[in-house]
Amino acid sequence: MIALIDYGAGNLASVRKALAHLGATVTTPDAPADLASAGGIIVPGVGNFGVTAALGPDWQTAIRSHIDLQRPLLGICVGMQWLFDESEEAPGHPGLELLAGTCRLLAEENSADGRTGPTRLKVPHVGWNSLHLTKPSWLLDGVAEGDQVYFTHSFAAPVTADCVGATQYGIVFAAAVERGHVGGVQFHPEKSSDVGLRILNNFLRRVS
Repeated sequence: MIALIDYGAGNLASVRKALAHLGATVTTPDAPADLASAGGIIVPGVGNFGVTAALGPDWQTAIRSHIDLQRPLLGICVGMQWLFDESEEAPGHPGLELLAGTCRLLAEENSADGRTGPTRLKVPHVGWNSLHLTKPSWLLDGVAEGDQVYFTHSFAAPVTADCVGATQYGIVFAAAVERGHVGGVQFHPEKSSDVGLRILNNFLRRVS
């Protein structure tokens, strides 16, 4: 059973529909204690990082206990950013702090003269973009270099040792991350056609 967490920041209907298409049993837990019976957890999310504050200490403890039992967790979009330490989008609201780093506003790497700092891009970044695979990954198993997935976001996570797939929009940012049984994607697999369904199916395989 997959626990799809509703903290008021995601289009759960699309994710639930994609999971049902893949034959998964999905529940939306009412309380942190409900996570004890879940084989896997998905934390979706759109919008401002600050909404993750709704996932308070009780939820965080239950999610960490789930991870300690070697049960898979997948973060989607803001749900992936929440796996990191923090985001510039909501100063003072820490993430789950499973992955080191700060999510930052998308920007150009350098301005035209090459001497000044990063310049702002048109954000949000909305639409299809390609994946660059950075290392072997259970989450991206069967995904090919250059496959297209659907993004909608203004902030992004850094490329660290946990990055398994990167994308460039101005800067190069982490599009998919993985550490042990924990994975995350900045894009929306539920809106990314066959490639997205493959990624969700990889998660379900990990759960099983």
